[in-house]
Amino acid sequence: MKQFKHIGAYGLIIKDEQILLIKKLGGPYSGKLDLPGGTIEWGETPKETLIRELNEEVGINVKEYELFDANSVTFEWVHKEELECGHHLGIFYKINRYEGEIIENIDINEKNDDSLGAKYYKISDLKKSELSSIANLEIEKLGYNLKD
Repeated sequence: MKQFKHIGAYGLIIKDEQILLIKKLGGPYSGKLDLPGGTIEWGETPKETLIRELNEEVGINVKEYELFDANSVTFEWVHKEELECGHHLGIFYKINRYEGEIIENIDINEKNDDSLGAKYYKISDLKKSELSSIANLEIEKLGYNLKD
């Protein structure tokens, strides 16, 4: 089975028992809700990735943040009719302050190739099956119990 690794930086934005999530367009989490963020590009620090990705996927400018966690999950998915095993490592930041408005519907373009936009979701209404495995992990680390 083919194996691959993915390393990214992600933002946790919580407001009034709601969390900001994006709807994924492609990849192993296609159709799922996920944390905003993404791949650390060559020469980029995780903090630079966080700021760039949240601007591209959500439309905001991150102003204050703090490291929350670094963790990983493994998963299997079918890609081009072949079963692959992925190892997804994430560096997670709590976003304490940002400027700008959340873009609920965002165009797919050269900067944003996998987010269909973002919105706040009531955490108590979320089901594990609706979320990426990495989002499940971090929401539970925040102390929330998700529905099956």
